[in-house]
Amino acid sequence: MKEKTTRARATTAAAGEGCLYLVATPVGNMEDITYRALRVLKEADLVAAEDTRHSRKLLAHFEIHQPVVSYYREQEKRKSQKLLALLAAGKKIALISDAGTPGISDPGFLLVKAAVENGIPVVPVPGASALLAAVVASGLPAGRFVFEGFLPRNNKERQARLSALRDEERTIILYASPHRLLADLRDLQKYLGEERRIVIARELTKGYEEFWRGSIAQARRDWEGREIRGEFTLVVAGAPPAPPEDLTAKYRKLYEEIVEKEKKGEKFSIIVQEIAAREGISRRGLYQYCLEKKKGES
Repeated sequence: MKEKTTRARATTAAAGEGCLYLVATPVGNMEDITYRALRVLKEADLVAAEDTRHSRKLLAHFEIHQPVVSYYREQEKRKSQKLLALLAAGKKIALISDAGTPGISDPGFLLVKAAVENGIPVVPVPGASALLAAVVASGLPAGRFVFEGFLPRNNKERQARLSALRDEERTIILYASPHRLLADLRDLQKYLGEERRIVIARELTKGYEEFWRGSIAQARRDWEGREIRGEFTLVVAGAPPAPPEDLTAKYRKLYEEIVEKEKKGEKFSIIVQEIAAREGISRRGLYQYCLEKKKGES
């Protein structure tokens, strides 16, 4: 189907014209709803929600009584066609997810794509965002980052994703469910290294909001001994820039020396620290190079 061009409208569609509103809802704290979101939800002909039971509580809290229909992942394709027909008939539909913005690790993409292809206006109504809240409060660089959502459960896809992230220099943001957190930390440690910095943001904007900061190895040890509850956003430091070729050659030579010392029973971290100090080079850079070299040989 040929995509139609639609004129951008800042706040609404023309009278009698269908329009899809993507309305961000609070990720935990009800006070994070925006005035605009409330107005759009009250004026919409229909609210499409990821979980109608959850969303009806939100709408009731703000005394919004518009009709609500379900729009969840397992029926996203079929539901999109039904909603598209209503949009084409001139209905104004507000799409919401359980928390945050529709389409960001939540249903929404297929409906937006269909609306765009059929020339139906799509209007974003921005608001609370777990990924943005986590990265700006993490203490890690937020000028350039990559959002990866949830790591795949399929082993082959998971390995491919983690392998691709190993050399990613931008800050990495991931979502994690409570029952998958330890598995995610285990695999992040395996692929990104023990010393990579990580911030674990739990229950953002809620009364039990928590930010845990440290290395991936520390995170795995600490969280294995805790009761894991709530929703998690992980902010992981990017990989250090690749060293210049001449420094890589130096690292390669020093790695051989480090291996020989390890064979004699000396501790790896101590060896790296002493050699880096002796050579006047970055301990972190040499350490990371050696870890990656070890992985490649295992």
